Amino acid sequence: MPSNIHRGPRQIWLALIWSLKGLRAGWRVEASFRLEVILFLILFPAGLWLGDGAIEKALLAGSLLPVLAAEMLNSGLECVIDKLWPELHPVAGRAKDMGSAAVFLLMVNVLVIWITILLPRAL
Repeated sequence: MPSNIHRGPRQIWLALIWSLKGLRAGWRVEASFRLEVILFLILFPAGLWLGDGAIEKALLAGSLLPVLAAEMLNSGLECVIDKLWPELHPVAGRAKDMGSAAVFLLMVNVLVIWITILLPRAL
């Protein structure tokens, strides 16, 4: 078996370290990510508290994580695009806009889930 395919404890540990470095970079460089993390820290426990049963708790709290993941992917995409095309380029701009749209769609998903679950209780 080629050594690059072998996955053991060392590779898992390194993957964890690289992931933490990515999260740290996202926090340090991306204001949007910082805001989303702060909202996550407020809304995640609120979702667990407000959810009635395991499924509602999972939907309310769990809908927040994909926003953070998409923000990390969007930030990575923007970094690569800025490196490859430092000048303005329509295709680069379109790619960045599409990454931003992915984050937006996941935020809309959060709103839909939270409104669908919580609004009937408020009425």
